[in-house]
Amino acid sequence: MRYVITGASRGIGFEFVQQLLRRGDTVDAGVRSPEGARRLEPLTREVGNRLRIHALDVESDASIRSFAADVCAAPVDVLINNAGVSGLWCAFTEVDYTDLARTLAVNALGPLRVTSALLPALRRGAVRKVAHVSSRMGSVSSNTEGGAYAYRMSKAALNMGVRTLANDLRAEGLTTVLLHPGWVQTDMGGPQATLPAVDSVRGMLRVIDGMGPEHSGRFFDYQGEEVPW
Repeated sequence: MRYVITGASRGIGFEFVQQLLRRGDTVDAGVRSPEGARRLEPLTREVGNRLRIHALDVESDASIRSFAADVCAAPVDVLINNAGVSGLWCAFTEVDYTDLARTLAVNALGPLRVTSALLPALRRGAVRKVAHVSSRMGSVSSNTEGGAYAYRMSKAALNMGVRTLANDLRAEGLTTVLLHPGWVQTDMGGPQATLPAVDSVRGMLRVIDGMGPEHSGRFFDYQGEEVPW
C-alpha cells in the first residue's frame, strides 16, 4: 500500500511514517523544512525507496502543486492529512487575529488543498481513503471551556469541510474520515500529555485500515469510538 503523509517529520506524523514502514508499506512524506527532511533521512537508509521525502508547506498553493506533481505520478492508496499547528492558546481579549487566520489556513484549508491536489492519484488508488487528524477540541457539543480560539475554530472548520467532502466524493467510492488522536506526548501535546504517540498512531491505523464507505464523513477517536460533533 502507498501512503502519503503530511507533517511527517515530527510527533504523530513521524510515528505514522515509522509504523507504516515497519509493516512494509510505502510512504511519501511531506515536510515543511529541511530540518524535518534531515530527521527522516536515516529511515531511508533502512528502507530504501519505500520512503520518499518531499518539501510541502500546506499554506502555499505553489508548494502543494509541486508536491502533487511529484506524488501523483503513481496511484495513492491512502492520504493522511496530519500537518497542523496549535495557534496561540489565550483568552478572548488576547486573541491574535493574524495567528488565528494562519491557524485556520494550516489546519482547515491545508487538508482540503492537499486532498484536492492529490485527488487524481487517489482516484487511481486501490482503496481510496483519506484520513484527517482533527481533535475533540473541534467538537462543538463537547466544548465546555473557554480559550484556544484559533485551534478550536480551525478544527471545527476542518470537521465541517470533511463532512461536506465526504458527501461530494461518496459516489466515487472515496472514503474520508476525521480522527481524534487523543492527548498525545508530542511537542504540540506538551509535557502533561498522557498518551504515547506509538499508541495513538497504532490505534488510528487500526481505524484507517478498517474504514469503508459506510464510515465516510464520520469522526472517530484513536480507539475507534465515534466523537460527537
